[in-house]
Amino acid sequence: MDLIERAAKQQKARKKGASLVERAAEKVEKNPFAGKMGVGIGTPKTNRRDPSAMNPVTASESEIATPVKKAGSAKPLGSRAGLAIGSQVGQEQAQNKKADAEKSNISKLPEGGVQVPRPSGVGVTGQDNAVVAKDTSVVRAPQKKRKIEEIDLVGLRESGYITPDMPPNLMLEEFRIIKRSILLNAFSKGTQKSKNSNIILVTSSNPGEGKTFCTINLALSIATEQDTTVLLIDADFSKPEVLNRMGVAGGRGLMDVVADKDLEVGDCLIRTNVPNLVLLPAGRQHNLTTELLASDRMESIVEEIANRYPDRLVIFDSPPVLASSAASVMALYMGQTVFVIHAEETTEPQIKESLNMISSCEHINLLLNQTRFTGGNKKFATYYGYGGR
Repeated sequence: MDLIERAAKQQKARKKGASLVERAAEKVEKNPFAGKMGVGIGTPKTNRRDPSAMNPVTASESEIATPVKKAGSAKPLGSRAGLAIGSQVGQEQAQNKKADAEKSNISKLPEGGVQVPRPSGVGVTGQDNAVVAKDTSVVRAPQKKRKIEEIDLVGLRESGYITPDMPPNLMLEEFRIIKRSILLNAFSKGTQKSKNSNIILVTSSNPGEGKTFCTINLALSIATEQDTTVLLIDADFSKPEVLNRMGVAGGRGLMDVVADKDLEVGDCLIRTNVPNLVLLPAGRQHNLTTELLASDRMESIVEEIANRYPDRLVIFDSPPVLASSAASVMALYMGQTVFVIHAEETTEPQIKESLNMISSCEHINLLLNQTRFTGGNKKFATYYGYGGR
């Protein structure tokens, strides 16, 4: 008998004398699926890749076969097959829970609540239904009030201007008479009311005739009215003086609003310590001032400020007529004009030429300034002792 046959007989004899445990161990070692199913006794000698990982790396069988607890069960799944089964069961449970929530849709709602169905494709987040409060009004942040600018009333009085708190005097009474005819035309009713009658243009023929002085006094006098508010606009774009004389800092103004369509008039208004008086600066200088004033944008702005507040009187302090073409253009939108004449200085030809240039305005009032004519031994407003103050 050769060596091969002799070795086979010896191996066969040893198998017959082996125990049942040893035979089972030998069969398991020969079983190629024992490691994969997680039921083998031995550990495979080689490492395998985990195909379920995002970045597969070689891992031992003990790492792959880490027990995973199934939701609601204490039994471990000791292999990759068990992990896949547990994942599939979890997905099925999530889908069933979502389907039940969408079908039933019977969650309890708070009192006054409105039930809104969840849009498709939204995962379960622990709430079966979205709840929206009954009051769906949008809460907006309160608008910040503009800072009130202090008009230098003391400085105005010392410079010869009238102020709302000063005692009656000659000039105060004169401006009361001047403003009364303007107010009657501005707020007349019926067929007598003209277009933009509450828009007033104050101008003169030449510089230095007291145009701005009369404009400020007229605005301060009208501001003392109980039922009227005043918007004073500095429209002398080349030499704006209104805010400077009143001691108020300037900023964006009328020309900025006309040039920029995204800017509103309300963004540039200045509130003052005089309750019924609001200011609007001239704004930046522009080389196309006249053209911008003649645009549709300017016309719409005038229409807006004329009709927004029925109790508002708007006063424009414009450049002199013979010094700038802007005054004749602005006269197109005005309901009334106060034309200031310097007594014993402005010539008749200048007055006629100026009035011809602003003739597009229907109502023109002449104001004789710095006059020395008394008309007799008694001064106007001497009654009740006014003239002695």
